[in-house]
Amino acid sequence: MSLQRTIARLLLKLPDPFLVTMAGGKKVEMGGRTLDARFQFIANAASKAPAPVELTPAVGRAGTEMLTFMFGGKPETGVTVTPIDIPAEGRVIPGRAYRPASQNPKAPLLVFFHFGGGVVGSLETCHAFCTILANAIGCPVLSVDYRLAPEHQWPSGLDDCLAAYRWGRDNAAHFGAPTGVAAVGGDSMGGNFAAIIAQDLRAAGEPQPFLQLLIYPATDITDRSPSMTTYAQAFPLTADTMAWFMANYVPEGADHSDVRLSPMKAKDLSGLAPAIVVTAGFDPLDDQGRLYHERLEAAGVPSKYRCYDSLAHGFTTFTGGVPAADAACRQIADDVARAYTARLA
Repeated sequence: MSLQRTIARLLLKLPDPFLVTMAGGKKVEMGGRTLDARFQFIANAASKAPAPVELTPAVGRAGTEMLTFMFGGKPETGVTVTPIDIPAEGRVIPGRAYRPASQNPKAPLLVFFHFGGGVVGSLETCHAFCTILANAIGCPVLSVDYRLAPEHQWPSGLDDCLAAYRWGRDNAAHFGAPTGVAAVGGDSMGGNFAAIIAQDLRAAGEPQPFLQLLIYPATDITDRSPSMTTYAQAFPLTADTMAWFMANYVPEGADHSDVRLSPMKAKDLSGLAPAIVVTAGFDPLDDQGRLYHERLEAAGVPSKYRCYDSLAHGFTTFTGGVPAADAACRQIADDVARAYTARLA
């Protein structure tokens, strides 16, 4: 498998025209956007494998880990990574703590949740990105290995993330950060969790996170906005795959409009933490992130928005194979670093 990875990465170094030729001969264009040639090459290769909806969750998880192995980036140097057990009521939640050598002792902890529709994903799938965040921001990062469906359906994973956030906030001194404050972030389902946690804390009368980082977040699982149609067949997240995730994640009979499933459904977003919202162009969830950003702004919440038009959903895991994805992740981390600096000034 290491040989396959080496060959794939060598091929991905070829000029764009060669990659497009090997991946169908014509650039992939949807909704006025052109897909990055390396993503097109990877998507073309992946199209020969069974679709996620044809797999069991266990096989889907293995496939996600394989994509991470094949195309994930190397972790940043200068970051110490430590496994950690996060205590919660009646259980222990596994996690990883990332501490940069250049840590700013005034910078709050960032608690981060990986992608995966509540069904796949792991500490490995966001490993390299967490080191990028830690180094760029100068803060410790706590990555959370929450429970997955269908073995543990909603709200199990969400409750793990909320418990981990509260524990990290209250025990941040353990990571050399200020106690009683933390930022929250995640990508895809992790972004869903981060947005919901900010709303949960507001409802509980607790302080808001220092910042919320929402990367191509799922904010409305009832969504039928245009991007759900335009990018319904995009790689790696199709509309059918999203439906498969939700069929495994959401218990039968649950209300998909519940704000702890679809934070966009909250009537009022005022008083929430400042946000950085990021979307990918080739993504059924594109509209969900953009619209959540717009609603935050309309409610008086400071929110910065970026859309990476040529990239696909899940790009934080492709930093070793897609240079544009690596550049995007570093720009996101720099945006967070600037937000930290401004808020700490």
